[in-house]
Amino acid sequence: VGSFMALSREKDRALARHLSPVDQRIQNFLFDYLDDTVDVPRLPSASLVLDRPGLARILSLPPSRDRYESPILSSYRVRQGVLHNPRSDRRTTRGIFHVAEGGLPIPDDKKAVPLAVFGRLLQRALTPPADGLRLPFTSAEPALAECFVSLHLRPVVVPAVPGFSPVRSMETRFFAPGSLVANLDFVESIFGNAGDPHLPENDAALDPEHWTGHTGFILLAPHLNGVRKRDLGLPAWDDATARQRRDGMCWKSPDEPYNDGSPFKLTARNASGVIVTIISDNYFGYCKKEVKTQISFAANLLGRAEEEHAGGAIVFPSYDLGENFSLSRFFPVVDHTFDEALTLLGDRVDPQPGGWARDREHPDIYYVPSEARFDLRTQRITWLGADGAEQSLKLLPKHTYVLPSGYKVEMVKPDDDRLWRLRGTTAEGLLCHKPCTVSGGGKSEISKSIADATFGGPVFVNDLAKDLEFVDEILRRNYGDRFRNLARRRAQGRPILGPSRSLGSVVKLLSRSPDYTDEYNAWLRTIPRYIRDLVLLVKRLHQPYWDDDWHKHFNVDTINGRSGNELKYRKQKLYTHYLRVGYTRDGGWRTFSLREDFMPAEKIQVEDDITASVVAPRDQVGGVSALSSESSLKFVHNCERQLFQRPDDAIIRGYDKRTERDFGRPGNFFSNYEPLDRDDARAIVEDTLGFEAFTEPVRRIFLDCVEQSGPAYLVSPAHPRLVEGKPSKNPRYLQSRPDLEDPRATYLARVGARLYRRLPADAPVPFAVGAV
Repeated sequence: VGSFMALSREKDRALARHLSPVDQRIQNFLFDYLDDTVDVPRLPSASLVLDRPGLARILSLPPSRDRYESPILSSYRVRQGVLHNPRSDRRTTRGIFHVAEGGLPIPDDKKAVPLAVFGRLLQRALTPPADGLRLPFTSAEPALAECFVSLHLRPVVVPAVPGFSPVRSMETRFFAPGSLVANLDFVESIFGNAGDPHLPENDAALDPEHWTGHTGFILLAPHLNGVRKRDLGLPAWDDATARQRRDGMCWKSPDEPYNDGSPFKLTARNASGVIVTIISDNYFGYCKKEVKTQISFAANLLGRAEEEHAGGAIVFPSYDLGENFSLSRFFPVVDHTFDEALTLLGDRVDPQPGGWARDREHPDIYYVPSEARFDLRTQRITWLGADGAEQSLKLLPKHTYVLPSGYKVEMVKPDDDRLWRLRGTTAEGLLCHKPCTVSGGGKSEISKSIADATFGGPVFVNDLAKDLEFVDEILRRNYGDRFRNLARRRAQGRPILGPSRSLGSVVKLLSRSPDYTDEYNAWLRTIPRYIRDLVLLVKRLHQPYWDDDWHKHFNVDTINGRSGNELKYRKQKLYTHYLRVGYTRDGGWRTFSLREDFMPAEKIQVEDDITASVVAPRDQVGGVSALSSESSLKFVHNCERQLFQRPDDAIIRGYDKRTERDFGRPGNFFSNYEPLDRDDARAIVEDTLGFEAFTEPVRRIFLDCVEQSGPAYLVSPAHPRLVEGKPSKNPRYLQSRPDLEDPRATYLARVGARLYRRLPADAPVPFAVGAV
């Protein structure tokens, strides 16, 4: 390849001062912005361009070692990916926001920086010391490579809205000294890689339909901390204006450092649509937040779009359907037909003999007629075929059965050893969108399932015969006279076990209310909580053919000649479930029992932190849910591909199952965790009681580290990095977006919405949120 290398070197020499189109736009901005102020700094024409995903991660560690350290960053190759611990374990916002004069107005809470000072800081930022330019990949070699590394981003500013507007993005160039290539790995993981900016197909200006017309530049320069104010040309205290004194843009001592030597972020921008930012710290959160800021800048100048600090998920209510279910039992008039569903789904499905169909993309998704009856005991789904003969299908776990209305039925068994049951999930989800949140405002919690906070436990009785007698008394009572309002009273109320009364109605019936008489509320107070729970349990499990002979289906074991207290149903242990909500003062869990039919909602995460949104007229958007009838709708788009999560609850071993599952997988990006070597792993494994508290994925990683060769380090969700002898309160990792990680769930959501809304096979299925 010698001739190719020689030709490449000659091309590099000939194009030594050539910039890519996006870099040239940034350079032109600097010429205009700093004209006649200082010598205009020039962007690096020769940088190591990360033109494909994954290069940054490879370059962040030497291939022959599992560790790399610099004064501001410690990096480790761990069994589950990479761990990077910057000098600062968290981000601060106090005094860091600086804005150069000469552009758009500067908010009063930001520090105003003289234009010439910005130019001098940029010049220094573009000339880092040699050790800052050294690539970690070559740190173990005799000759070290020194260079800038650069990344091309195209973050979304305007979501695509079918029938109204295409997706539109800005362009951002991210530069870092070679020693900080890990920061570009972090940014690329979140926002993606837009490829080599020198290639015409990656030039945003050649695709104006999908470009907002805005350009960003971000430069990491931690070597700026400590530069003296006097050397930057800032005035002495006596010569400064009132705002310069307030903002610290002057000096009393000749050795006084800029911004007191603390990290800062300096931005220059104007109405031309170009924004240039210098960040004097390598904490990863600053990098992400600056891309977020630049998206907001582009949205504000463009108009009709907005960048939001938001969280949200599409939520599909789920229900415990018990042991048998038929949709027509609850909705006698079902006007979605199986033939109509096949037409709407088109070639997505493969019709089968007997009147059902299998999904072509996901063979474990079945489509069944609306009159299908699900029976958990026999594990059969039955319906009448076109010829009047009964047809049937095996009911299997890990399969989803979709009715023509989009309603979904599954056979599931919760993790806490409860009985198998049928779960029903609605066709149409609701997009819960929480905009304008502050840190700690709960945006992440919206999109997380509550399942990890629930746990199961056995159902206990005191004396089975007496308790069931008490339950029978409650079931036989007349409830028609419970209301204060005489007009609402009835001679005979609906029976608790009757088909016309739902479980939710029974909960309301047995809960005190101001609508009820004092005598009735007083009677409710005499019912012990566990008896009330037994009534709800009997209601949930009751079958029509039991009639009044329901007692025989419940029993307890005989222990040492005496009746036990653990209730069984059909000789199987019964489990109830509880919700953990915080702690008591003595450190125990605060728990609450849940309804017998409680089933966590199915969620598809849509937002976590950075959301692009747009408002569109409803009459210009097709396929919108009938639930949205307002004239204008807001559509949202998650700008992140991976989410920078802080799993606070994962410090409790075995509690955050999603995080522990992620930690058991390869390819992760961790920050602010303790690098555990094999001796550490062995000690944790030998602590048997503590080790068994982890879920299986984390236990497997520890055992692999102890027993097998490979990277010398691992990361545990329960072991944050130690900072000044104390665990960091800001452990983070990049979590794959759940909706991208589980395309089947997203596919099911769109199929259900398509059937429910009766959208043709080629029509898009937009998810709208709220009215404007």
